[in-house]
Amino acid sequence: MSTIRGARERARVEVTAAIKDEARRQLAADGAAKLSLRAVARELGMVSSALYRYFPSRDDLLTALIVDAYDAVGEAAEAARATAGGSTGPHTARWAVVACAVRDWALRHPHEYALIYGSPVPGYTAPQETVGPASRVGLVLVGLARDAHRTDGLAVPRLSAELRPEVERMGSDLAPDLPPAAVAALVAAWAQLFGLISFELFGQFTRVVEDREPFFRHAALELARSAGLMDGPHGGAA
Repeated sequence: MSTIRGARERARVEVTAAIKDEARRQLAADGAAKLSLRAVARELGMVSSALYRYFPSRDDLLTALIVDAYDAVGEAAEAARATAGGSTGPHTARWAVVACAVRDWALRHPHEYALIYGSPVPGYTAPQETVGPASRVGLVLVGLARDAHRTDGLAVPRLSAELRPEVERMGSDLAPDLPPAAVAALVAAWAQLFGLISFELFGQFTRVVEDREPFFRHAALELARSAGLMDGPHGGAA
């Protein structure tokens, strides 16, 4: 019985992978808004009712693709951090290694990047199960800031009185072990990092930035500094 169950489970894994591969091909050809379970089933030679046993709706299939994409870019960022030298620095260079790994993944998987960081898919609302995978890159960046903070390599910007309540809430929610002002700077740098990648992938750098790899690395290093990462001990005000 266990042999039969194991064969069935392997078959289900293989069919699920084939469905997602075909769905990714449709994303590349037509975009997420036009993803169709019937079209996927037709291309795989399946009847629609059989495919529904794997993904009951288009939104279920979209969610699976979104989770896979977030996990993939998260794994790229985590692997880059693991190979970017020890936690004592140089902190800006370690940030740049992670940023370049995220960019490299995006360039290799532009349609999956567009699915998770491009325009929202009409009629689709991401469920809670996407939140953890979506946080993976951000958690890597928080980890880099923690490494810097432990070695007195994190400069903390001053805050205006007007901004302090929101920044303190943000810090409490995202990284209570870091100074709140550092968390706010980190969130801004995180958003700008993906803005750089999106500009490149979605064509806004056309006829503006030609030699893009060194430009990106330079910008990533500047973002690391804007997030407060320093390559030597540096105090700061909370």
